[in-house]
Amino acid sequence: MPDTLHQLAAHLRRLPPSCGPVRLVGIDGHAGSGKSTFAGRLARALDDAPVLHLDDIASHKELFAWTDRLHRQVIEPLGRGETAHYTPYDWRTRRFGAPRPLAPAPLVLIEGVGAGRRALRPHLACLLWLDLPREEAWERGRQRDGAEQEDFWTGWVEAEERHFAQDPSRPHAHLLVRQLAKGYEVLPGPGATAVEDHDITHRDGPSAM
Repeated sequence: MPDTLHQLAAHLRRLPPSCGPVRLVGIDGHAGSGKSTFAGRLARALDDAPVLHLDDIASHKELFAWTDRLHRQVIEPLGRGETAHYTPYDWRTRRFGAPRPLAPAPLVLIEGVGAGRRALRPHLACLLWLDLPREEAWERGRQRDGAEQEDFWTGWVEAEERHFAQDPSRPHAHLLVRQLAKGYEVLPGPGATAVEDHDITHRDGPSAM
């Protein structure tokens, strides 16, 4: 059976660096669409590539107004080939923690809602979109987080709708990732070039490629 994630990993390794020596790969999609799980699996296929979760960059007061902090703490040092140091946010204590290093590895994954926003796209080697309808993704997220997070989800949905209305990511995605009953399907996205369209169409199962 073809291994979609390893085929995708091989494709990403062939891309030119996009941020200094680093190939930054954005993984975007609606909250609850499975971005974190997919990023972890893709990272393992990339020999444990580092993953930056945007939940560590955002905060209660700045659900989407974190672009400057990400540029200052992560994008700029990686662009110089230096180890970045970002301060992860603790959603329980509502405080930023001690700096955490992020080395300028050949491939670094940035995962979270807004990973494909226009301010980040010039620094991305590739943008992946977890292609799950928003209502289905949000319902999955609510079930995952439980009733105690319902108030947060109400505010989040409103903020996410505003963000994507003003700064959509999916139209610029190079690749669409769809979760199957087993594994994933990877298809050319709206932002794919003709080369990418030819190079990537992977699916776990006998009909892949």
